[in-house]
Amino acid sequence: MKTDVFIAGGGVGGLTLAAKLASRGVHVTIAEQLKKESPVYKGELLQPKTLAILERLGVINEIEGCGHPIDQLRFQEINRIPESPPEEVNLTELNYSRVASRYDHALMVPHETTKSILRKKGASYDQYFHYFPGARFLGFENGMAKIKQKKEITYIEAKVYIGAEGRSSPTRDAMNVQVERKDYNHHFLTVTIPRPEDFTKGKIITTSSCFLGLFPLPDNEVRTVFLIKAGEYKNIKEKGLEYLYRAYSELEPELTEGVRSLKEWKKVQLMIPFTYHVDHYYSGNLAIIGDAAHTVHPMAGEGMNLAVQDADVLGELLAWCKEEGKPYHEYLHYYEDVRKPRVEFLLQLSHLSALVYSFRNEWWRKLRMNAVQRILDDDQLHVKQMLNISGLGRWDFTLIDRAVQGGVLPARKKQISAETQRNFLFSEAEDYPWKERYRKDGSHE
Repeated sequence: MKTDVFIAGGGVGGLTLAAKLASRGVHVTIAEQLKKESPVYKGELLQPKTLAILERLGVINEIEGCGHPIDQLRFQEINRIPESPPEEVNLTELNYSRVASRYDHALMVPHETTKSILRKKGASYDQYFHYFPGARFLGFENGMAKIKQKKEITYIEAKVYIGAEGRSSPTRDAMNVQVERKDYNHHFLTVTIPRPEDFTKGKIITTSSCFLGLFPLPDNEVRTVFLIKAGEYKNIKEKGLEYLYRAYSELEPELTEGVRSLKEWKKVQLMIPFTYHVDHYYSGNLAIIGDAAHTVHPMAGEGMNLAVQDADVLGELLAWCKEEGKPYHEYLHYYEDVRKPRVEFLLQLSHLSALVYSFRNEWWRKLRMNAVQRILDDDQLHVKQMLNISGLGRWDFTLIDRAVQGGVLPARKKQISAETQRNFLFSEAEDYPWKERYRKDGSHE
């Protein structure tokens, strides 16, 4: 079998890439190992840049219709009181509306719903979109992709091969990349439970020793993320669901009824955060996207978004090559040129966010609380934080910014204008720089 582009992995990143390519007349073949929906928790928070990409794909109305908007993130510090309501110490509210863009919110969408919408969109270009469910990618043989579906082996010959398989990536292995892994001193328990109808804002609740992240989903549900010490999972599981009932009720009384609807421990999943970033994204006619290339700490909600943003840049590049009659492999460096530094930046941002919640003592808590509050008090910090996590642009933090955030310097009173912000939003020329450098006649600028 022959195709223009072969994609190993039909997750959100792989499907975004495939739908974009098919919409532009590029023959694409996807091998997806799963036959049905995965019960494993995966990213659900779609950041503003991802929403912009999905709008260009023509699926934003369906995505918005299946999601719950998050326009604000609340950071609440409390004193936890056994068998009693918590005492609020501080509340800081950060807003996506501070970013000068019409994409003024994030969106919580069930992961499998996003996949289904993207798969349906790709299938609408049935002449170009070829999807193999239950097909395991076995690696490469004689320069072709080898897949196994049921008991049948199929070889697929492509002009370019894309690894979107996730953390275990045969494509990455074939590229002989270097991977440096970083682990953390904490793990997470995550589970979806019912929420009150008026519980609509994203919220992170912390004490000196506890962390509970709450992210509302549609249908009056909420995704919960509870931080535990690394290696503590077995002991907590032995304590039973009553341990979670008590912890959730004391941290957020509004969820007391919802958490008690949880009757089986198997509904609770253990998340072990770690990060890595490969040293190169392509080799010859092979390239990798998403978790195959990088894994980010979940604290900043960027993992799935980075995969979609990888797919957007790579998809635009490959579609342009097809339209201009240029060999794909000669231009893959543009994908790495654009995406690698952006991912590196967000990996560091997520790492710093993880460190903020990695230590359990009162003095660190006070430092954290003041630092988060300073982001709200200083508009430049507020804008930079929300713009950076939105994915819509990049505005680096300076030493002065960090001094303000740390309380060494006073908060600045100046409001950041929309005009100033636009200098730091990614332009089309920055997203797709090859278009500026090469004209249709093939001349190089």
